[in-house]
Amino acid sequence: MHLLRVAIRTAGRAGNRMVKAVAEGRRPSRRSLREGLLATLVPVMACLTMLVGLTAWTKAGAAGSPARIDVGVGRVLLPAAGKERTTAFFRIANTGDSDDQLVGVTSPVADEITLNRHERVGEGGEGGEATRTVSSANIPAGDFLVMTPTTLDLTIKVKTRRQVGDALPFVLHFRRGGPVDAVAFVVRPRDQGVSSR
Repeated sequence: MHLLRVAIRTAGRAGNRMVKAVAEGRRPSRRSLREGLLATLVPVMACLTMLVGLTAWTKAGAAGSPARIDVGVGRVLLPAAGKERTTAFFRIANTGDSDDQLVGVTSPVADEITLNRHERVGEGGEGGEATRTVSSANIPAGDFLVMTPTTLDLTIKVKTRRQVGDALPFVLHFRRGGPVDAVAFVVRPRDQGVSSR
């Protein structure tokens, strides 16, 4: 910014000298022409640099349309007898041109909700599965995320016992897209081929 101000002042002085020389009926000096040319080149180069930067930013997807998040109807597994924790799954689509991240989930029917990632550990058939709590999950632009018992899910500590068919309200929070309301229905674990926690 300082360089641009100096260039503008220099261009102004060089321009004044050239105008004065023309008004007096003499040709501008080589020095005046050189200073005027240099003073003109500095802002032009600054503009070109900014244009290249903006083009790169746009191509990287940062200047495209915002993320557009759509959350499908979810499933909450009926907790096993005597258990207060269970698992929930959602399908999240991002139809926008920018990536987004799921950064949290809340619900008035849950005391605690954590996002968990499941990963295979070890080599060959001898490895097992590791589950770790994560703070976010990426939803790439133009793509979707499907939560499953072997990839990503939500562990929920329910406040009260629920029955099959109950509709539970959730709010999924996204870094760019903000909060999105969703609903999940309670289902039996065996109907989904998975077990509750």
